[in-house]
Order: sequence, then structure tokens, then C-alpha cells
Amino acid sequence: MTKSKVLFLCTGNSARSQLAEGILRALAGEHYEMFSAGTEPKGSILPEVREAMREVGIDISGQWSKSVMEYMGKVNFGYVITVCADAEKNCPAVFLNMGTHEHWSFDDPAKFIVEDEQRLAHTRRVRDQIEERLRSWLKEQGITPKEYR
Repeated sequence: MTKSKVLFLCTGNSARSQLAEGILRALAGEHYEMFSAGTEPKGSILPEVREAMREVGIDISGQWSKSVMEYMGKVNFGYVITVCADAEKNCPAVFLNMGTHEHWSFDDPAKFIVEDEQRLAHTRRVRDQIEERLRSWLKEQGITPKEYR
């Protein structure tokens, strides 16, 4: 059975799309191939994103910040999910016309202007919101999410 490919797209590919990629892998990795990318990648994943994922037992050490252009003409996605308004607006049309396109908007942990511990708390909140949305989406797809925590 071929796994459907899911692309999570945001602007910097340093937080939200990385969270979504890692969480979907934990919830339903046997059903999908997960990817994430940015329209303007930052080149690294935020440390608080890595920490928030580590706290719930998800290892994203194999993930890195990359451009959506890495996939142009190379990968056909069954689902393209934008997780920020900028990516929704700036995503190359070829991806938005591919498979099923959805837009889920979440706050950007990269833009939280607070102390380090508060940044982590805000990132945890976004992580949990993304997980909740992914669990709902999987149920819509007829898939029971795995428990990983």
C-alpha cells in the first residue's frame, strides 16, 4: 500500500510546520509520509520547538528547515496543509492545486516576544493546538490516531 504524502507549509519552516510534521508522524506514521517546508525557510528549527516535542516523546532530530522549492517537480502531495496566512498567500500555485489543500492557522512561536520560559509555554500551547487539529483531521480520514505520550 502506498502512503499518501502530506506537506505542511509555513513561512520559516522553523516551528509550526515542523511541529505538525513530527506530531503526524507520531500519530499516524504508518498511514502517511510527512514533509514540511517554508516559503522563506529560516535554516533551523527553534530550540523551544525541539524542547516542546522532546517533552512529549517526539524526536524531530531528523527534521530540518527547508524550502518548498526542494519539492517543486519532484514530489506529488496528496495533501497540502498551510499552517500560516503568509504561506497560504505565497505558496506556489502548483502545490495548492495538488491533492487536497487545507489551511489551518496557528500562532507563530517564532514571533513570540517573551522570556525564554514563556516562549516554551507558548510553543507548548501551539504544539497542543496542532495535535488537537491533527487528531480531528485523522478521524475525518477514518484513521484512529496512535497514543504516543
